[in-house]
Amino acid sequence: MLLSKLVGLLGEYKTKNFKDVEISGLSYNSLTTKQGDIFICIRGEAVDGHKYAKSAIERGAVALFCEEELPIDVPQIIVEDTKRTMANIASAFYNEPSKDINLIGVTGTNGKTTVTHLVQKILEENNEKCALIGTLGYKLSSNDEYKEAKHTTPQPPELQRDLRLMADKNISNVVMEVSSHSLEQKRVGCCNFNGAVFTNLTQDHLDYHITMRNYFKAKALLFEGLKEGSFAVINADDEYAKDFVGVVPNGVKVLTYGVKKEADVKASDINFSIDGAKLTVKFNDKLEKLNLHLNGMFSVYNVLAAFATALAMGVDYKVIIKALENTKSVAGRFEIVTKKPLVIIDYAHTPDGLENVLKAAREITPSTSKLICLFGCGGDRDTTKRPKMGKIADELSDKVVISSDNPRSEDPQLIISDIMTGIKTVDIQRIFVEPDRGEAIKFLKSICNDEDVVVIAGKGHEDYQILKNETIHFDDREEARKVFIGV
Repeated sequence: MLLSKLVGLLGEYKTKNFKDVEISGLSYNSLTTKQGDIFICIRGEAVDGHKYAKSAIERGAVALFCEEELPIDVPQIIVEDTKRTMANIASAFYNEPSKDINLIGVTGTNGKTTVTHLVQKILEENNEKCALIGTLGYKLSSNDEYKEAKHTTPQPPELQRDLRLMADKNISNVVMEVSSHSLEQKRVGCCNFNGAVFTNLTQDHLDYHITMRNYFKAKALLFEGLKEGSFAVINADDEYAKDFVGVVPNGVKVLTYGVKKEADVKASDINFSIDGAKLTVKFNDKLEKLNLHLNGMFSVYNVLAAFATALAMGVDYKVIIKALENTKSVAGRFEIVTKKPLVIIDYAHTPDGLENVLKAAREITPSTSKLICLFGCGGDRDTTKRPKMGKIADELSDKVVISSDNPRSEDPQLIISDIMTGIKTVDIQRIFVEPDRGEAIKFLKSICNDEDVVVIAGKGHEDYQILKNETIHFDDREEARKVFIGV
């Protein structure tokens, strides 16, 4: 693609050394720059890409997309903020792929991954192709392997590349997790969403957004950008429901779902067992029973979100029910890895997420057995949630093991100390501390019996642990199997 065509979607920009060179790729990392790329100079929290522009040119970049004129003799496109304009460049380079597919965005603090997988299952049951993009990576179908992703919502060059790949493979639907960071940073700029889904809004990422109001405003951007004829699906039971409904533009169809308040799709008569949840769903003046393999009230909400989304897309309710009833758990989301004791792995890493998982686990814990929770909190992230999670684990569990999550650059012991401030009384018979997560999982075996329920929370599907300057292989599921079943 010629450079002149590539910048066609930009607003204001300046040029230096302009020459209409051929661009064959996009790069924002000098180490992975290839011959013919345009190098996008990004100012990050720790690294300024402008300092690596010369290195990128040496590796083959033929032009620069930057925020200041650089003393380098190649064509330069200069804008105010490359990070926020990168989506325009990426969309143009890949010929605006979201216009060729039915793109559905799912946002919220918890539940995004499960909802996207459920929608994919429903659409495939309806004999439609559907790809998904999210925390676990992207996959072209439910039977496909995940392709690794660095972010819940990829950076624009990868996102637009993946969308173009999907469009070129004649995949008509893509359901995507949309994080607050990606909305705030315009990563999904130039994405043409035909539908948006809101799961919930609880405390997370306040190290970035500072206030819950700012967090809401970031999420709301997905709904504000909907075009006439598209749809919005909103959790009626969430305290921010009215705020989200309020930002939906005229001409956009709104469907609500919930358990407590009146909604277009509402669940009642909910019962849980070790095998899953049973409930009745009311919608369009119909009442239908659902028998799910999924468990916990949070799963009920995820199912309702997917149900409403499919209805908004015109899928027959019988197809929706069949798909939902056939769906097993999503990797790392209330995933049962052993049954004696019942060991559950979950990605819950927020106060609300941990509370939901522990309440769901309590529902299936026999009255004569104990509920045991192992968790930690990530380093270099929102510190205010640590004591809250300690309090929740203390109040909802019979025994608690506090360990490390991804400590990153922080001292694990200091993170644990923050968690401990939320615990009312430190009873050495029920509150335990083991910073080494592997050792902590081994320790679980000494404090439980075969009838107990154990929740290992925080990392879920992750198969790594970030320790200071290194990332090591670590998978809660693997460790739990080794300890409890010897494999």
